[in-house]
Amino acid sequence: MRYMKYKHILFDIDGTLVDNESAVINTWQQTIEELIGRHYEKEELGFVLGIPGVTTMQKLGIEKAEEAFELWSRHFQERRSEIRLFDGIDEVVRELKEKKLNLGLITSRTRDELNNDDALCRIFHLFDVAICVTDTVNPKPAADPILAYLEKTGAITSDTLYIGDAAYDSRCAANAHVDFALATWSNGKKEIPCRYELEKPSDILNIIK
Repeated sequence: MRYMKYKHILFDIDGTLVDNESAVINTWQQTIEELIGRHYEKEELGFVLGIPGVTTMQKLGIEKAEEAFELWSRHFQERRSEIRLFDGIDEVVRELKEKKLNLGLITSRTRDELNNDDALCRIFHLFDVAICVTDTVNPKPAADPILAYLEKTGAITSDTLYIGDAAYDSRCAANAHVDFALATWSNGKKEIPCRYELEKPSDILNIIK
């Protein structure tokens, strides 16, 4: 495979940089039971990963979605200690920065969620731009978040690579016409369209040689 010469490397956060799947799903279980008295198995809640919290509430048919999400957020804060960076992410991000590459975050998190992540704070300062769910009208899988990054930085599509772990990430990249690398270290290989498939974080370094 021929590798492109990328200048801008964009990352999804949850499931790509940060391992928080257990904390996220357990918190949704707790929140839903409190709100509507229904228990969801973990397998039933896999769809919540990587999408905005308010969207999750709407998909579940829970009224007053924003208020419900505030309850979820409070419970999630109680599980902050369970969240960690994936092995190898810290080193890879620092090496990318040493190579003078521009680094960005494209996430379905709110700005508050972004700023209150003890694991992510170890590397957050290495990123030049962060586009959160509240920064665009349309979140992933629409192209808007990546297009916002391109507009903010002056980057062009051919210089840009987006790395994520979910179908929403792949579709966001495709809609924005940038290359996509699928991170499989969180949930294994999936049938998700991508230019590159990455088994471990250090594989990123092979792409940008």
